[in-house]
Amino acid sequence: MQNARRRYLRRLRYAVQWGVFALVLQGGVQFYFFAGHFTRGGAPVERPPLVDGFLPIGALMSLRLWVQKGVFDPVHPAALVIFLAALATSALMKKSFCGWVCPVGALSEQAYRLGGRLFGRNFRLPGYLDYSLRLVKYLLLGFFLYAVLVKTPLEGIVQFVHTPYWKVADVKMLHFFTEMTAFTGAVLGGLVALSLFYRNFWCRYLCPYGALTGLLSCLSPAKVSRNEEACSRCGLCSKTCPSHLPVDRKRRVRSPECSGCLTCVSVCPARDALDAALPRRRTVTPLLYAGLVLALFFGIVGAAKLTGHWQSTVTYRECQVLVPLADRFGHP
Repeated sequence: MQNARRRYLRRLRYAVQWGVFALVLQGGVQFYFFAGHFTRGGAPVERPPLVDGFLPIGALMSLRLWVQKGVFDPVHPAALVIFLAALATSALMKKSFCGWVCPVGALSEQAYRLGGRLFGRNFRLPGYLDYSLRLVKYLLLGFFLYAVLVKTPLEGIVQFVHTPYWKVADVKMLHFFTEMTAFTGAVLGGLVALSLFYRNFWCRYLCPYGALTGLLSCLSPAKVSRNEEACSRCGLCSKTCPSHLPVDRKRRVRSPECSGCLTCVSVCPARDALDAALPRRRTVTPLLYAGLVLALFFGIVGAAKLTGHWQSTVTYRECQVLVPLADRFGHP
């Protein structure tokens, strides 16, 4: 029974991860043809708003604009919606955006598994180095929060959202991948190579987005919880935890590094010993957990669509003028 539960839990998470990845990939291909229509010709293609998810710094600026001015960014509203959905999901369901939704996390995990198959093993950094490198993503988060929330005047953000640069920021992000420099290619290649040997290298050490969702996840009422009476103390939960957390020594896993992936739950051989749970051990079954994550994230996206906060207001005529010139616009 426990073996069947393990398989179903892992398959459930993989299905969610790769389902989201397929949506993002489809959106990326569609956006490639959308932008290409204005530079290479061909039939017009509708712009997929979900590509705004790759503009998190702009989304942080939009969040400040919305909170302080009550203005919801009309240029890339989906960037703010996806950002809010990620934050809300993390605040209520641990860092589940990273563990269940983020396509970068899915690719990173796949790279790690591939590395194990190719080289017969993976590696783990020494404790002192692992801890030091984990601080990097928090330092990066601090830099961006300072730059956007403190250093940048509010009126500067008001002006920024109406600049040509912001109107084609999505196109510039596309060109970052399709027209990358040798340096960019080397950096990305290095990150991929490191991900083959070290589990979730980018997510664990460098992602400021993950640092923010991790800090918010400390507020989450749902956390992995261990029943000491039922625990067999086999240590499998700690050995398989992607974040290298000592799950077998915790009653509730509160660490901001926990992604809520439930990998530890999936390998636990003892019945009712390890589960996601609310306070007072009110268990959240894996199926309910996954359902709540998806309901929260896509519920916010759906609400944005219904209220007109999803599609960009940048017109076709503006795109005709701005998209071919995207690479000429520097940051204001």
